[in-house]
Amino acid sequence: MPRVYIHELVYVTGHNRAKYFQHITANWSPIGQHERGQQCFGIWGTVGSTARWPEVVNLWEYRDWEHLGENFRIEFNHPTLQDPSLAEWWAAADTLRSGGWDRVLVAADFSPSIAELTANGVNGELYLHEIYDVEPGTSPRLLDAIAEKAVPAYAAHGATLVGAFRTGLVDDRECVCLWALPSWSTWAAFEAALDAAADLRVWRAQARTWVRRTHRFLMVDAPLSPLRTGRQPQESDRVARFEA
Repeated sequence: MPRVYIHELVYVTGHNRAKYFQHITANWSPIGQHERGQQCFGIWGTVGSTARWPEVVNLWEYRDWEHLGENFRIEFNHPTLQDPSLAEWWAAADTLRSGGWDRVLVAADFSPSIAELTANGVNGELYLHEIYDVEPGTSPRLLDAIAEKAVPAYAAHGATLVGAFRTGLVDDRECVCLWALPSWSTWAAFEAALDAAADLRVWRAQARTWVRRTHRFLMVDAPLSPLRTGRQPQESDRVARFEA
């Protein structure tokens, strides 16, 4: 069965993004690993000139649908719809964010796990986050085209695949792709090449067969994000368990 993910767009309040980075990585991720077997795939801050701001993107990895269902059972089988053991954590988190928007993602066969990425030393100075709005039922075909055309074309211009997913629960009408770039200058050259390079023009033309709308924005990973550190956040990373 494919790996599944929770993808979170978190609306941070005020100047609290750095505090939220610490709270979600050091103060929550070790709990999630220990109690739920949940892996932190990545925590990023969006580049505000390319997306909503201030915003954080969280991505959590689960073995399969059954694992995700068990995670939901632990969280929601309570009158408050929150795990009572995390009441203090939730209270502290509420001082740092105003809400968010989540997706359930299903990994493509060629999409690497966080363990594979860290073992291979994949990381970037920045990351591309792409959302493809496609015709209903066509997200699997777009993912096949991404594997065949986009992965080699992007790699030729400095972008390494981090993840390729279809969004669950939406009738196969959305895909999400993540790419690592080694430098800001590489990103600038990549954007210029989208119009100038033949391989990227071919990919864009093919994608329009299914894609109705694309939004690509930039992200930078948090200090304790696994792609930056090469490991999962640990107990020793905590300043204080529920520090806000």
